[in-house]
Amino acid sequence: MNSNNKSKSNVFGDMPAEEFKEHGYKMIDWIAEYLTDIEKFPVIPDIKPGDIKNKLPKNPPRTSDSFEKILADIDEKIIPGVTHWNHPNFMAYFNSTSSGPGILAEMLSAALNTNGMLWKTSPSTTELERVTVDWMRQMLGLSESFWGIIYDTASVSSMHAIAAAREEVTEYSFRQKGLSGGEKIPKLRLYASEHAHSSIEKVAILLGIGIDGVRKIPVDNEFKMIPEKLSEAIIEDRKNGWRPFCAVATVGTTSTTSIDPVDKIADICEKERLWLHVDAAHAGVTAMLPEMKYIFKGVDRADSLVVNPHKWMFTPIDLSLFYIRKPDVLKRTFSLVPEYLKTAEDNSVENLMDYGIQLGRRFRALKLWFIIRYFGVNGIIERLREHIRLGQLFASWIDKHPDFERMALTPFSTICFRAHPAKINSEAEIDKLNENLLQRINETGKLFISHTKLNGKHVLRLSVSGIRTEERHVREAWELIQIKLKELFMQFSC
Repeated sequence: MNSNNKSKSNVFGDMPAEEFKEHGYKMIDWIAEYLTDIEKFPVIPDIKPGDIKNKLPKNPPRTSDSFEKILADIDEKIIPGVTHWNHPNFMAYFNSTSSGPGILAEMLSAALNTNGMLWKTSPSTTELERVTVDWMRQMLGLSESFWGIIYDTASVSSMHAIAAAREEVTEYSFRQKGLSGGEKIPKLRLYASEHAHSSIEKVAILLGIGIDGVRKIPVDNEFKMIPEKLSEAIIEDRKNGWRPFCAVATVGTTSTTSIDPVDKIADICEKERLWLHVDAAHAGVTAMLPEMKYIFKGVDRADSLVVNPHKWMFTPIDLSLFYIRKPDVLKRTFSLVPEYLKTAEDNSVENLMDYGIQLGRRFRALKLWFIIRYFGVNGIIERLREHIRLGQLFASWIDKHPDFERMALTPFSTICFRAHPAKINSEAEIDKLNENLLQRINETGKLFISHTKLNGKHVLRLSVSGIRTEERHVREAWELIQIKLKELFMQFSC
């Protein structure tokens, strides 16, 4: 009986070790080749909805498939529909690229398959998380007053922040009574800028605050929250029976990466006794650069903060860092320990399940540990610094070109711009031109950029944050953008 037959007959066990090694080596080779040759792929696939699904069987296999066949289907059926976030020409949204050490750590995490809900269920999972989160605290220049934990995404981190803020509304026991357990429930008011991430409103929906409970504060001409407008809104809301309880400031807004004046917002929150949460999901990692420390001015006065290494620190999705100055409030909000989860060590350890909605907790800290150790703090800093340089370089090309204009400041490496030829003055025509330009660029498959709207205007966004993106890629992107604009000119002139 050959080894293949042996593995198939072992119906009650796992893949045999020798077979695992054989296919594991092939998988590593596949990943290494994929990352090395990733530029041979179009950044985004040219397919229609349903194309991938229609290639796949409607029913599950009744007998086992060979690993070779599974891997062949990856190449033939899955890869044609993949948008390659690891591609150096992926410059849309906020790029999330995975690095070699992060990928290896993800594999190890899957192999160990620990559940770090309690210290006892995996001491290393809990204690490595405590160490790596504190390493990042030091790297970001945060004070020791911040306690941190790892969640999956910034949306979940912000949910925990706002839930803790709601728990601080001491005149009503939301944890015990809920939002429908009494007659004198205060109408909670949450504040965020017009350019805050949409997850803040989703959190409001989830926590029973409602979209109507979110008040959007106007921004200035640099798309930063206006502190005076926040103060006015709080005073007005109190008069109208609302209970202001939390404000969200953003360091690196989603559309423009603008930086809200956290220090001034902190002044207001302290005066009005509001919880201050800071969303620095994308840009926060750059606070480790000496020349970028200014972006965290006032952050040490916040009650909570979120930073996502999976957005701009080469960490495979997902890994979000949540810092809070009142972990006792977070624990009071979420801790619920049934008998079957009690352990003898509870009084001497931190059980991370007490600090969030999740019971099951993956070994995400391994990714952070591998990446920080492999690249070193200096190596991470230099890569972030290079991305910022490339972003500023692209912004300078936009500023010098007569047919383009920058639509917002570029504090980091995301550039908001649009084509605006001198002969076109109608805003409707300019919007249409840029919509067509974006489509022309992305349909080439050579580059992927995204868009937003600023003051009602259609704006293109190019973001440089991928670990494989070099200056040549940014230059090629600029050349392609100019070529596609010229093609549109020729089409319109005909």
